[in-house]
Amino acid sequence: MKTTMLKQSKEIIGLVLVALFIYFFIFWDYKQFQSEFSIPQQWLNLNTIFLSIVIEAIPFILLGVFVSSLIQIFVSEETVKKYIPKNAVIAVIPAALLGAIFPVCECAIVPVVRRLIKKGMPLHVAFVFLACAPILNPVVAASTYFAFQSNPSILVGRMGLAFVLSMIIGLVIFLFFKNSNQLKLTSEELVGNEAQKQETLQVNKWKATFYHASDEFFDMGKYLILGAFIASLFQTFLNREVLLSLGSNEFSSPLVMMGFAFVLSLCSEADAFVAASFGTTFAPGALLAFLVYGPMLDMKNTILLFAYFRTKFVLCFIIIVTAIVYFGVIIYQQFI
Repeated sequence: MKTTMLKQSKEIIGLVLVALFIYFFIFWDYKQFQSEFSIPQQWLNLNTIFLSIVIEAIPFILLGVFVSSLIQIFVSEETVKKYIPKNAVIAVIPAALLGAIFPVCECAIVPVVRRLIKKGMPLHVAFVFLACAPILNPVVAASTYFAFQSNPSILVGRMGLAFVLSMIIGLVIFLFFKNSNQLKLTSEELVGNEAQKQETLQVNKWKATFYHASDEFFDMGKYLILGAFIASLFQTFLNREVLLSLGSNEFSSPLVMMGFAFVLSLCSEADAFVAASFGTTFAPGALLAFLVYGPMLDMKNTILLFAYFRTKFVLCFIIIVTAIVYFGVIIYQQFI
């Protein structure tokens, strides 16, 4: 009874918000509002950045939830277990190779990884895929090549570091968490509705796929909006000149660029062109830190990770990725 009332109240709130949006979009006189009330330029910038992040991310979120739904409906647990090596160490290699041929950016990777884990993929193998797929895929390789045509070593360094570091991340996760379940239960799983829903949708698999995709999209949408808003706040009000002053130091500059990558929350298909604009300010090692760390961990997918994985695990994952990428870049830049 309580669950039904909660669901109905959410639906009513949703309908009211949609109605308000339609009203303001069609009937609201924005020019008159802007002439009567002076909006600070910083808040207009925040609005622009927020909308650009959301609009850029939505197509990839749609791709991610659709792939996730295809896995849910068409891929069995037995199939997943069949193609994963039993040896935990060897299993990270095919996961990294799969990332090289799977065109998924960091905006879409969390729902895919979550579904693979539910289908029986070991935790550490899934997070190798999460770490490397947004970087190693062909689309990102092409954009990095065109952004750094004058310095092809950036492309080689980005792909090489992503491949090696993602496997190290997976092995460290296995060392600390083995194959324990770190997923949070959804409200439907807690009340036992998911299995029942699966039975009712078994008749038409394609219908079930679209049902799951729409359900997951609206579930993840609120976390995308929250992450985009926080990222736009940082981009608008963060004093970048202070951070840029640290760019000349060999050891602090990778950390600065990793912080930039986390806050900017750029899509991995486009981040190479932004990194190229920092080419005269930062050393190649710092640029690589930006290009490797951002797709693995940014504001958007961190919010999603906290939503669907246990808090302790996500905090450990953030520490593991940050430490491994930082020290990996520091070691690598000794050779370039």
